[in-house]
Amino acid sequence: MNALKLSQTYTLTTAQISEFQKHGHILLRQVASGDEIVFFRPIIHQVSYKYNSEMRKLEERDTYGKAFLQTTNLWQHDEDVKQFVFAKRFAQLAADLLGVEKVRLYHDQALYKEPRGGYTPWHQDQYYWPLDTDKTITMWMPLIDITEEMGMLTFASGSHRERFIEHIAISDKSEAMLSEYVSSKGFAVTKPKFMKAGDATFHSGRTLHSAGGNSSETITREVMTIIYFADGANVTPSQNENQEADRLAWLGGLDPGEKAMSVLNPILN
Repeated sequence: MNALKLSQTYTLTTAQISEFQKHGHILLRQVASGDEIVFFRPIIHQVSYKYNSEMRKLEERDTYGKAFLQTTNLWQHDEDVKQFVFAKRFAQLAADLLGVEKVRLYHDQALYKEPRGGYTPWHQDQYYWPLDTDKTITMWMPLIDITEEMGMLTFASGSHRERFIEHIAISDKSEAMLSEYVSSKGFAVTKPKFMKAGDATFHSGRTLHSAGGNSSETITREVMTIIYFADGANVTPSQNENQEADRLAWLGGLDPGEKAMSVLNPILN
C-alpha cells in the first residue's frame, strides 16, 4: 500500500460542515476506497482478534460486554494499522468538521459486534474523556457493508448542544435514563439505512448515540473507530474512575493542567 494513498484529501462542502455543526453528526460516503478497505480490513481484523482479551461466551457477559468486542490502540501493534489510524485524510476531515486547525489522536478502537450481539446503550462519549475541550470527534467506519439490523450507529440529533447531560457510563442505567431524556427533549433520532465498507460517520463527543443489536446469525459487524481532539486541550482532573483510567491509558498519565500532548497523542493532520 502506497503511504501517500491515505494522504489524499476528501473535500467537504460548506453545507456538510454546517450539517455536522447543527446536528452533531454526519454520514460521509467512501471516506476510504474499496481498494483501501481490501488492504486494511484483514490486517485490522487479525490484530483486533489477536489482542482482544474477551474469553467469555456471549451469554455470560453483561450488557456492555454483549455490545461488542472492543480492542484499543491497535496502531501500537502493527505498522499497517498505524498507517490507517494516522491517515491524514481522516484527521483532516475531523479538523474541518470541528473547525480547528490541528487535531491530535486520543485513541483508536475496533468495535466488533458479534452475531446476536447485544445493543449498545445510549451514552455520551465525553463522559470518559478528561479533557477541557468540547472539540472532540469520533470517526466510525464499517469495514464490511452493514445494514441497520446489524447494529447501526444511531444519533440524537442536536443533543451535542446540551453539553454534559448525565455523568453516567454505558450501561442499562444509561439506556433507561438517556432514552427518556432523548424522548423528553424531542431530539430527532436518526441512523443510516445502510453503510458500505469505507463509509464513515463522524460524531461529536457530546452527541448522544446508541446502536441496536446485531440480528445476524452469522455475520460480525466489523467497525474501526478513531477519536480525535483539538490541539491545545488540557488534561482535567478525573471526575470518575473511567476518566482516570483514560488519563493513564490514552494520555500517558499526564497530570491535570498539563497540555494533552503525550507521545500517544500526536498531531495527525
